[in-house]
Amino acid sequence: MLIDCHNHTHNSPDGENESVLERCARAAELGIGVLAVTDHCEVNRFFSLAHYGVEPNGYDTYDFSRDFELSMQENTAAKAHTPAGVKLLCGIELGQATHELALAEHVYADVRLDFVIGSMHQLPGWDDFAFLDYSKVDAAALFHENLQEIARLASTDTYDVLGHITYALRYMAAAGIHLELAPYREELAEIFRIVIAKGKGIEINTSGLRQAYGDTFPNLECLKLYRDLGGEILTIGSDAHSNLDLGKGIAQGLDIARAAGFTNIAYFEKHEPQFLKLAD
Repeated sequence: MLIDCHNHTHNSPDGENESVLERCARAAELGIGVLAVTDHCEVNRFFSLAHYGVEPNGYDTYDFSRDFELSMQENTAAKAHTPAGVKLLCGIELGQATHELALAEHVYADVRLDFVIGSMHQLPGWDDFAFLDYSKVDAAALFHENLQEIARLASTDTYDVLGHITYALRYMAAAGIHLELAPYREELAEIFRIVIAKGKGIEINTSGLRQAYGDTFPNLECLKLYRDLGGEILTIGSDAHSNLDLGKGIAQGLDIARAAGFTNIAYFEKHEPQFLKLAD
């Protein structure tokens, strides 16, 4: 059984104009038995532009409160109409919880949710990693700051798994900057220790396999470290923003999970991990 626990529909500002049921139909075609729809909810831009009193910059999107509610309504309604063989889970990708912690806790507590991916797309005082000019950035120092903020996120109760913890490397690679992870091993280990102690998990995000980075987020090296420290909860997702990318890299990602020592892959129902045994 294939599984994809990270994808975005038309309820994400950067998603293609495809509904949840269209995503489910595509999952059925691909043989994906467990599908978590996890549209974006950036808590640092949860309200309207006017609420924050800032001028539009041409790339940041606001009013995620509206998108969140649309996603919850559509995901919940779609559960009764999914194709045979597809288990639909109501998820969200919750960005920047540490920026607005009380608000993030409120979103996480929504009873309609099965699954929350906690992500860090943007650091306090910085633009989203996608929009930075890396010719003007000390990439090594920025990645260190990023891991510190993810450690803060790991200490909260606003996620079930941490999403693509090496996300920043996607955009650094696109700018021709390729950081080695060895200097950050202890910082990564501390994140993993926090996650494990809290009974949470991480995801293996396969989007990097189809991007300039050329690997999963995080890579095999990181996944082995997580496993060696006792990590057991691991979800997997394509981070598809269209039906064309749904399920891409999942089979390869599962091979990487096996190589890291995992014998199960997880998904979440009502924030409780469920495990599927990985075939040898």
